[in-house]
Amino acid sequence: MERDFIGYGEHPPKVEWPDKARVALSLVVNYEEGSEYSFGLGDDRQESYKEYPKQLPEGVRDFGNESAYEYGSRAGFWRIMRIFARHDAPATFYCCAQALERNPQAARAIAAAGHEVCSHGYRWEEPYTMNEAEERESIAKAVQSLERTTGQRPQGWYSRYSPSVHTRRLLAEEGGFVYDSDSYADDLPYYVTVQGKPFLVLPYTLEVNDVKFWTTSAFAHAGHFYSYMKDTLDVLHEEGAETPKMMSVGLHLRISGRPGRARALHRFLEYARGLDGVWITRRIDIARWWLEHYPPAK
Repeated sequence: MERDFIGYGEHPPKVEWPDKARVALSLVVNYEEGSEYSFGLGDDRQESYKEYPKQLPEGVRDFGNESAYEYGSRAGFWRIMRIFARHDAPATFYCCAQALERNPQAARAIAAAGHEVCSHGYRWEEPYTMNEAEERESIAKAVQSLERTTGQRPQGWYSRYSPSVHTRRLLAEEGGFVYDSDSYADDLPYYVTVQGKPFLVLPYTLEVNDVKFWTTSAFAHAGHFYSYMKDTLDVLHEEGAETPKMMSVGLHLRISGRPGRARALHRFLEYARGLDGVWITRRIDIARWWLEHYPPAK
């Protein structure tokens, strides 16, 4: 995991996306509900990441937070799926395998709609807490589970919070992964070297991300999130006249799946569809395009 402070430098490559698009727009839904830490799921701790700031006394089961996560898979998922269908917007789902085991209807619906299944681990766990053998086993378990529930073999990977020092090498060794998104370092895909061979990275985002509704005061209502998405797209679209870029949007079922927040996604997709030169696509399609047209040798 060598650090690179230079990247493409002053002159990023003049990428040619399909149909000469200025921006490749990647919509990402984190499907995690049912894999978060919870006493109700048999864990020795429960998730502190929540809609409301109140922390219950140690050892007390947080039924309120559990139900907020359940809302994401019960209702939020279907609302977001309807919005994607309305705007003919293919998306990538960062899937915790255990979460889809608990909702096989959703697993089938993601695949049937043509969305991409990307692995977000077996459950919502932190790779950096595992030793190498544990992480290798978890990666394999996630792949096998997602293949069973969705019929798709995940070709992309995204860690919770941060990868370990082993993650990228283990993904390369596993052999079925085309890319990972364990980076926030650029506006374009790029290659890293893993055991002497190139490996593709598609950077993700934590700032064009609805998580700010829960973790900061940055987004108080749908208008805030919509404006931030729109401003980001506008800047990249302007820059894309000379040097086309990639844009990611991060969504969560329990957050953007709520009616008042879902409106931001609907408005943004209306706006994006009205702009010329915006390629709304799955991350795997961006990865395949990059590998074909911008192989490591170039």
